[in-house]
Amino acid sequence: MKIREIIKELELIAPSSYQEEYDNSGLICGNKDWEFKGSVLCLDSTEDVIDEAIKEGVNLVIAHHPILFRGLKRITGSHYTERAVIKAIKHDIAIYAIHTNLDNVRAGVNEEFANRIGLNKKGRSILMPKASLLLKLEVLCPKENTKQVQEAIWAAGAGRAGQYERCSFKTEGEGQFKPFGTADPHIGELGKDELVNEAKLEFILAEHLSQPVLEAMRNAHPYEEVAYFLHPLKNVNQEVGSGIVGNLEKAMPVEDFLKHVKEKMSLKFLKHTEFSKGKIERVALMGGSGIFGLEAAKRAGAQAYITADVKYHDYFEVDGDLLLVDIGHYESEQYTRELLQRVLLEKFPTFAHLLTRVNTNPVKYL
Repeated sequence: MKIREIIKELELIAPSSYQEEYDNSGLICGNKDWEFKGSVLCLDSTEDVIDEAIKEGVNLVIAHHPILFRGLKRITGSHYTERAVIKAIKHDIAIYAIHTNLDNVRAGVNEEFANRIGLNKKGRSILMPKASLLLKLEVLCPKENTKQVQEAIWAAGAGRAGQYERCSFKTEGEGQFKPFGTADPHIGELGKDELVNEAKLEFILAEHLSQPVLEAMRNAHPYEEVAYFLHPLKNVNQEVGSGIVGNLEKAMPVEDFLKHVKEKMSLKFLKHTEFSKGKIERVALMGGSGIFGLEAAKRAGAQAYITADVKYHDYFEVDGDLLLVDIGHYESEQYTRELLQRVLLEKFPTFAHLLTRVNTNPVKYL
């Protein structure tokens, strides 16, 4: 099996097109066509993690954070990123990063975070859903071919909306055309006007699926020239975006809630603001540096917002509206490894997918 098959499976869950503009997710070094020998799963692909991969005899490191964010002008080993990349290249180890694209999907980092905190799965939603990631496909086909075209388009991934799939809309009408020149029509004759009972099928699809969906449509469609229309939409995609918001099983006093978070996330300490407006029931969260989601958490009616990397003056911006909790960057994303391991073991159970034993948290506590 090739490394590309592992990457393909990961990008079915978290398409690379969902990463933020500043990000560098994807294959950092190595070759997709190498034979896959097993993986080490980590938050950060440090030199020690590369050493671990060498020792374990695996040739793929899957990290949450990209080891390279900006281009290297020199590779001399003078910086930790350079040393890690040099060692990986020398030992034929591929490094793959699945960062903000995994943050931005429902089955990703923040969903795992919400599971650990104990937010109800029913009623959870994306805190800051992204817009302009959807397309609308309209395709005309003979009425008798409607089902085969629908099935092909659905199978390629179109027609999904939240927790619903195989969604479409159909209207019927009369299509007209006249084949000419070298046309080889499925219906009609050269040089003659033709009227056909047709259906117009409409689907919503994620933009990154447009190529396979159109290919499936063409393969299933009986016409030589398929009449279709693809429109960009400004609608938000409720399944893609930053953070999660939802409710706890029951409301908790502030002190009990903080102890709950500390226990569930295995924390040595946390930082927080004051909150004197009752108990905590509705909670928003975002793994990593998520202070930009504070106002969205307020608008969502959260009594608490959990994230990381909060600066001193950011705490003042809370203004008593909710409880702001900073649990640390590494700590908020630490269970990403287990998430990736579950995915890979389900799809590729005969290979080793190892959780790193290296603590890559650069922050130490006294």
